[in-house]
Amino acid sequence: MRADYAEIFQSPDAVEKYTEVVYAPESYSSHVNTRQRRFLRGLVERTWTERRPVQHDFACGTGRAIKLLHGLVRVAHGYDTSAAMLSKAREHGAHAHLHLVRPDGPVPGPATVDGPALVTMFRLLLNVPAEVRDRAIAFAAATLPTADAGLLVVENHGNRSSLRHLAARRHAGEAWFSELSHEEVLALFARHGFELVTARAFAVLPAGAYRRAWLRPVARIVDDLAARVPALWRWGTDVVYVARRSGR
Repeated sequence: MRADYAEIFQSPDAVEKYTEVVYAPESYSSHVNTRQRRFLRGLVERTWTERRPVQHDFACGTGRAIKLLHGLVRVAHGYDTSAAMLSKAREHGAHAHLHLVRPDGPVPGPATVDGPALVTMFRLLLNVPAEVRDRAIAFAAATLPTADAGLLVVENHGNRSSLRHLAARRHAGEAWFSELSHEEVLALFARHGFELVTARAFAVLPAGAYRRAWLRPVARIVDDLAARVPALWRWGTDVVYVARRSGR
């Protein structure tokens, strides 16, 4: 796990690579993004039929999760520690109020408490230290103080109980890429008073299956089908969890 993960994206070059390579057309991440968009928009439409929520996207990066919900939230707020990421979000047309926050110190509070609220966190938990994970979910707890306040949606893009795990190479007893188990995510939720509502896998095959042109169409079909089967979330490579504060 890179201890300087947050610092990487202070660089405009790293941000450009993230947007142009990681989410290039027909890439693994671009297909995951399409499935997540379908699920998230359906979740919002089913959950809030009268008054749309305010979105608070923590570690918003280039605004991907904000754009997934364009037109379905009353207003969106994005929070990030990287000015370069926020600049790219503006450049890419993320319709939101964007806030530069400190990477340490007191947990930042939400820009508004005009609920209901939807807190989203994508591509954050996997590669950061435990204290950063706790800081992020503490932000969610401040934004969602009660079970009726709204929902928390969190992505784990490196589930340990998946085919991705089989590709691990061990060097001096450490994996060459980060992994995060469901148990760790659910324990993190519990520490801050959240309970799982549902979860969904948006890929069961690893990213390598999308790098070969002949295999990519098959991988896409398999993962499109898997995203429609709720029971497969425990074995997904990319998993999204939906949670709410306990005590409803």
